[in-house]
Amino acid sequence: MPADPAPGVTAPAGGPRHVAIIMDGNGRWATQRGRPRLFGHHAGAKRVREIVEACPDLGVEYVTIFAFSTENWKRTQVEVAGLMSLFRRYITKEMRALSAEGVRVRFIGDRVRLDDKLIKLMNELEETTAHNTRVNLTIALNYGGRDEVARATKRLARDVAEGRLDPDKVDEETLPRYLDTYVLPDPDLVIRTSGEARISNFLLWQSAYAEYEFIDTLWPDFTEEEFGRLCASYGSRDRRFGAVKT
Repeated sequence: MPADPAPGVTAPAGGPRHVAIIMDGNGRWATQRGRPRLFGHHAGAKRVREIVEACPDLGVEYVTIFAFSTENWKRTQVEVAGLMSLFRRYITKEMRALSAEGVRVRFIGDRVRLDDKLIKLMNELEETTAHNTRVNLTIALNYGGRDEVARATKRLARDVAEGRLDPDKVDEETLPRYLDTYVLPDPDLVIRTSGEARISNFLLWQSAYAEYEFIDTLWPDFTEEEFGRLCASYGSRDRRFGAVKT
């Protein structure tokens, strides 16, 4: 039985079905408190569960979070190693709880560079939650929009070369079938926390008609109430997809 909605968190009329989130500001949040950056990443991981749990009451069926980008390998070795350890711990700790709460988990991104133990845990979490339907959580891990399109194009080109796909029939509906997100609807709303106003190579193809919200709140401070307000704001927007109302 679903929990009672938190104060100020209600399902808005016409709210977003799929919300994608660039969870920015963990490091700055920790620095402001005189703590190491990894302390902020641990606080941010806890915030993920609270936001996912708020989704059903807000009418959000799909939430996609940007956990680690293809560019994040440029960070210090200490921070990258700490993040990979955090991902392994998060999956191990949360697997049973996510399954019990009806959350289906998927991962997108290139797994080739990830270690075997992490990949095994990712596979187990996907398999364990495969039949859940209450919320669909997608975690972008070693993900980059340009990298995703490049990998998809390679697969498409291979199918053309091997005669499985007629190149004359390739259109804008073809490529999405080769993307990591092929089973997901496109995001309706993309939220970026921490005051930065850029998309940082996140869901480039899929977000062509998404609404964007760039907010100053650092990710560990992002609350269910603020999430609810952003979803309600989305519901008040006039989305014409290039058309003009008559």
